[in-house]
Amino acid sequence: MALASTATTSQGGDRGTSGTDASPEPTAPGRLVALLRRLLSFQGLLVGGAVVIVGYLALVPLGYLVHDTFLNSTGTGVSFGAFSRAYGGNSQAGSMMLNSLGFALGSAALALVLGTVLAYIQVRTDTPFKGLFFAASLVPLIVPGILYATSWIFLGDPSSGVINTLIFKPLFGASPVNIFSVWGMIWVQGLHLAPVTFLLMVAAFRAMDPSLEESAAMSGARRSTVLRRITVPLLRPAMISAALLMFVQSLESFEVPGLLGLQNGIYVFTSRIYFVLRAYPIDYGAAGALAIGLLLIAAAGVLLSGWLQRSSRNFQTVTGKAFRPRPVDLGRARPWVGTGVIVYFLVTVVLPVAVLVYASLLKYYAAPSRKTLSTMSLENYNEVLHMPLAFTALKNSLIVGVGAATAVMLLTSIVSWVVLRTKAPGRRMLDLLAFTPIVIPGLVLGLALSFVYLRMPLPIYGTLLILLVSYCTRYLPYGMRYSSSAMAQMSPELEESAAVSGASWFQTFRRVLLPLMSSGILAGWVYILVVSFRELSSTILLYSPGKEVLSVLIWEQFENGQFTTLAALGVCMVLILVLLVSIAYRLGARFGLQGDSSN
Repeated sequence: MALASTATTSQGGDRGTSGTDASPEPTAPGRLVALLRRLLSFQGLLVGGAVVIVGYLALVPLGYLVHDTFLNSTGTGVSFGAFSRAYGGNSQAGSMMLNSLGFALGSAALALVLGTVLAYIQVRTDTPFKGLFFAASLVPLIVPGILYATSWIFLGDPSSGVINTLIFKPLFGASPVNIFSVWGMIWVQGLHLAPVTFLLMVAAFRAMDPSLEESAAMSGARRSTVLRRITVPLLRPAMISAALLMFVQSLESFEVPGLLGLQNGIYVFTSRIYFVLRAYPIDYGAAGALAIGLLLIAAAGVLLSGWLQRSSRNFQTVTGKAFRPRPVDLGRARPWVGTGVIVYFLVTVVLPVAVLVYASLLKYYAAPSRKTLSTMSLENYNEVLHMPLAFTALKNSLIVGVGAATAVMLLTSIVSWVVLRTKAPGRRMLDLLAFTPIVIPGLVLGLALSFVYLRMPLPIYGTLLILLVSYCTRYLPYGMRYSSSAMAQMSPELEESAAVSGASWFQTFRRVLLPLMSSGILAGWVYILVVSFRELSSTILLYSPGKEVLSVLIWEQFENGQFTTLAALGVCMVLILVLLVSIAYRLGARFGLQGDSSN
């Protein structure tokens, strides 16, 4: 009893002499003071600041976009005039939507067919040259969309393209290949997205128990029957999810429609928004209406894809029982399949890169001939090295890329701790906010940010800072994925041990969590740096003269008709990206970039 009295005295001062073991309930003012102390502590300020920043990045641009689109001309009420100008009474609006849907559906279908077939060959068969699949999967990372589309212009131009000039004209006297068409756009976009689909479907094939297919084969079923009745139905959720993601990525693509479609008057959502903002007078309301339409379609596709991934549990075949897939013996078809793998690699990787290098060695682009081959030189590279704007663009790309990668990974490290390590109310909403930008197309984000900073009294429009804000917003979901993966692999016991030893929250976070998360954070950091170098769609509406990045400089070279200089600049950019991707794969061996190469 004396011990109890002493303990009570030490907790409650003189009131401990009351003889009761239970400490008195804190009063309302006491609870308020304790709450304020927690909020005003370093941990509370840091976490609260992270929450505010995530909410600001994810919601404020969309809020301004919706507000300015629905605001009437007098600024006093709601109006749908912007939507009528964008969609109503205009025959081009109907053709634009048809072109957008046709382009997105066709690209997604082509990418899905190629990616699924290649994934089946890689995982389920004994085909040779499997290493080429890995090399081809790097295409979306090391060859940006703007350069891939430019390469296919050199290959498929009706008048001077390599394919028409060297193959069809000598043999048939005609030039049937026209890359400046909807079918040309579908071909280029589908080939560029096929490696992403391949990586998604490889994961699906590896997660599927092959014993079901083997049992059917042992029962006498033909290989085509096994594919049709067992393999494809089990893969259906993964295939539909991959198709929806490719549809959304094609729908929000700007590079391919901008380079190939605009040359022939073919508009999709993204190129129409760009055209409206380049016309005079600028109709921001109509551009906002087009952006909201594109955003709704993209958001519906992403949400439907996520729902299908969650509902795919009904198709799960992996249990606690181990299995080892037995590769299908291709037999006499093995050399033919191996040849097909080589042809695919040549068409999708070697040919576009080779023609880009070839064009960079010419003064004026022309199809290969003895005359053009004799005039090849390094003059374009010399011009690039002495181009002040090229070094300015490289410096700007490095500044914005390094800044965005650092800011995103630091921010998401704190946010992932809040989501995974605390029971704070609203943490699931914070997680949802961090992933919200993934449904926002890049061009829509650029337009929304222009609405924000043209009205706010912050002088950052047309500076590198607005590009930094854009990149931080656009790549926030990817940083969150890396940070959450790293955080989830660590036991909370490490933090508890540090706290018992007297370490503050900041000391624990800095000296325990961050070092253990370092491999995942570094992988995410390099990945965001890589994709920042390639980013064009969210940048094209926000940059100003002198603040160009490499992707914008390449776009300007294309608009000015400097195709060979563009090619030399593109080759330099590809070499930089190859270096960065190599570093990323070394640093991210544990977390990998294979699943994230879809940006």
